Amino acid sequence: MASRLILLCHGMTAAQRGARFADDEPLEDSAAAAAAALRDRLPAFQRCWASPALRTRETARLLGIDATLEPALADNDYGRWKGRSMAEIADKEPKSIAAWLADPSARPHGGESIRDLTTRVGAWLDGQHAAGGRSLAITHQAVIRAAIVHVLGAPAPAFWRVDVEPLSLTELSSDGRRWNLRQRSVAD
Repeated sequence: MASRLILLCHGMTAAQRGARFADDEPLEDSAAAAAAALRDRLPAFQRCWASPALRTRETARLLGIDATLEPALADNDYGRWKGRSMAEIADKEPKSIAAWLADPSARPHGGESIRDLTTRVGAWLDGQHAAGGRSLAITHQAVIRAAIVHVLGAPAPAFWRVDVEPLSLTELSSDGRRWNLRQRSVAD
């Protein structure tokens, strides 16, 4: 049975704008207007999941969507780095940040490694093959990056080579056996 899964990145937050590791922060005020512009362009879907985070729940609310909370779509756990900026950590813990960026299995912050995140997201995706129809998942940049790495069978370091913008859409399609990254045309 064919399935389509649209991964929607939540709206902009102050942490994203300030290059800080996410905590459970709300959306910026500007996200409301951006979500309103996206609302009418979203393709139809039969079911919607969202990460339990405040920023994904607010994105769903702004889009007028009643989403089922899905823990597997939660952002990467940044441990003690939550709320801190990359610059601050690079200044105070240069070896830790270097290890984290170089080794997908590293977790110097005490949270989840990139490899662990990719495994978690991949397991959730693999469980969705038979869902059928079109689904929407409102989640985080890191989760979408991990999903792309999993779908492409790319090595874990490829995670750092994927950029995901706030309120961007990434579409996956499945024939019931595997996921493919799908590029949408303007006519879709």
